[in-house]
Amino acid sequence: MIYLDSAATTETRREVLEAMWPFLTGEFGNPSSHHELGEAAARALEDARGGIARWFGCRASEVIFTSGGTEADNLAIKGIAQANPRGRHIVTSAIEHEAVLESCRFLERRHDFEVTVLGVDADGLVDPAHLAASLRPDTTLVTVMCANNEVGAVQPIAEIVSAAHKHGIPVHTDAVQAAGSLDLTSLQVDAISISGHKLGAPKGIGALYLRGRIPLQPLIHGGGQERDRRSGTENVAGAVGLAAALALLDLGAQRALCGLRDRFIADVLRMVPEAILTGPRGNRLPGNASFCFPGTSGESILLELGRHGVVCSAGSACAVGDDEPSHVLTAMGITAEVAQTAVRFSLDSTTTREQLEEVARHVASASATVRALGR
Repeated sequence: MIYLDSAATTETRREVLEAMWPFLTGEFGNPSSHHELGEAAARALEDARGGIARWFGCRASEVIFTSGGTEADNLAIKGIAQANPRGRHIVTSAIEHEAVLESCRFLERRHDFEVTVLGVDADGLVDPAHLAASLRPDTTLVTVMCANNEVGAVQPIAEIVSAAHKHGIPVHTDAVQAAGSLDLTSLQVDAISISGHKLGAPKGIGALYLRGRIPLQPLIHGGGQERDRRSGTENVAGAVGLAAALALLDLGAQRALCGLRDRFIADVLRMVPEAILTGPRGNRLPGNASFCFPGTSGESILLELGRHGVVCSAGSACAVGDDEPSHVLTAMGITAEVAQTAVRFSLDSTTTREQLEEVARHVASASATVRALGR
């Protein structure tokens, strides 16, 4: 098997499992319990929080553990918007993850917020000037993803933050896809969402960085855990695993993927002249290579590639049972018919040049087979 779907999920690293194991076995205490087992769990939780804070470059008190990126996005958007007294206007982009878009739609439906959804260019990039022009005195939050999960477009977050902060407007970024590839410490945003299973940690753990001065309305009420911001007994083993995974990240190795990615893109475009690269040529995630294959079916190409042991995806893995064309691709001006032919390849640090050369040959063969069969 050649696994090229790390944007959907990564394998849990052995070092992460080893770090977690004590808290799944003998050190099983509840961190809210006032006895030896509970206090040991509490120490482990705070050690993990501290490690994640160092990775973010923030204070430990600014890290909130969640069940994953979706909850972190929901907490940031609903929590900040409902606690911020500025007004009821939110600015976002048309290519956000559904966790962001649905949170904004919920605030529209149930709390009378108004949402401005910014378009993007053909590369999937937001224009900071358009964003600046959309800001109003009652804008309560700007939420724009750090990098797109389908086409890898890395957004101009620094310019977006500068425009919003001139008016005192907080900025949230969904960095679920970017966290394993990009340095987030210099973003200067007010809230960042990440998810463990994109980084070598298990599914079911995530975190939200929230700048200390930003008010937040909790979504989950109960025992007051996470400094009254997210109630519920904490996932100690997951938190330990997330901290361990972040400590193992090597951004230098990620940057080295760019050369492999660019060669693979060139090979696919040479072998399949009809293929269209989606997303920007340069300013994209190191491991992302995404294409449309007009005149075919993306799902049929996936099936052909699967027969040869190549694992990839038709786009986001997060829309369960959704056979609609990608909202990301259509927002970039790609027709619905062509968007249905999308295939995404996402590399990781274990991907080799030889594997990618083999996959490029399989892509050419799969495209030709699907075209010949008319499916």
